[in-house]
Amino acid sequence: MTGPAEVRCMLMRGGTSKGAYFLAESLPAGPAVRDDLLLRVMGSPDPRQIDGLGGAHPLTSKVAVVSPSTHPEVDVDYLFLQVAVDRPEVTDRQNCGNLLAGVGPFAVERGLVAAGDDETSVRIRMVNSGDFATATFPTPGGRVDYTGVTKISGVPGTAAAVVIEFPPGKSRLLPTGNPRDTVAGVGATLVDNGMPTVLIPAGALKATGYEEPKDLEADQELAARLHDIRLAAGQLMGLGDVSGTTVPKLTLLAPPRHGGAVTTRTFIPVRCHTSIGVLGAASVAAGLRIEGSVAHDIAVLPEQGDRLRIEHPSGFTDIESSIDHTSDGGFRARRTAVVRTARKIFDGTVFPVPPTGGRS
Repeated sequence: MTGPAEVRCMLMRGGTSKGAYFLAESLPAGPAVRDDLLLRVMGSPDPRQIDGLGGAHPLTSKVAVVSPSTHPEVDVDYLFLQVAVDRPEVTDRQNCGNLLAGVGPFAVERGLVAAGDDETSVRIRMVNSGDFATATFPTPGGRVDYTGVTKISGVPGTAAAVVIEFPPGKSRLLPTGNPRDTVAGVGATLVDNGMPTVLIPAGALKATGYEEPKDLEADQELAARLHDIRLAAGQLMGLGDVSGTTVPKLTLLAPPRHGGAVTTRTFIPVRCHTSIGVLGAASVAAGLRIEGSVAHDIAVLPEQGDRLRIEHPSGFTDIESSIDHTSDGGFRARRTAVVRTARKIFDGTVFPVPPTGGRS
């Protein structure tokens, strides 16, 4: 079995990523056959992804699979799949908070959720982790409206706001229980507020934290150090051997330069993100709030309010973040919310490369 020769698909920008959105019923049920099909849909493995939908970068080689949920408090299930660009690899080991911004509108477009007269809220279960989110967006007259005045860094122009709120997760905010650990010889904070993330002072790795992503990617000594830190952090965070996965994320931190709380450079895992992922930003924001963390020492925190501005290479991401102390002396996330935008790019049929590599 090689999967269908054509598949209904919607290409959407979600936040600062772009991906192919599918109904689960449109794809093969078996993961191996499904993944083979998606590699051919996206044009992988090929550094240009010239024969598929992929955009030759991890941020534009993503897939969202959406289906009605059996959970009594959820409308739809969302499975995120990261399709490698230059390797025949599809992984479900992480969430994607950027593509999450498009899941609610996609669910309405496909008739999985009825639209409200003015706005619609869609309750979403992120299958990768079991976490939940609620996305609220405008639907005047019962139709999704992608136009608006909200601007997010890393995306030209403006669009309608998609407000995503995350309830407190069940996982430990600090997987090791420590605000600060020594990981492969470097002081770091290991935090998971929806995305397993390793927070590292940029100076500890002989970086400023203000470099351009391409310059950081070209630093082979830095790449080797990050590799060692990520493998060690994976073990400490209970993720096991992470050599073949994209989590945990690694984020270098530096003091803010433009009025925010902190400056970030995030690796996924070797490419330096041109902005920052939604869930990665949520984990960074929570880490800033934890007394004794490496992030807390660097951050410039507001005197009041929950909003934190996370600076990144192409601008900033605003996160509403607050934490509580637990009875055992630890920490838990109390509230996390973010404003994103999304846009439907096309809705139609995609014709994957035939499994033999030939052309139709």
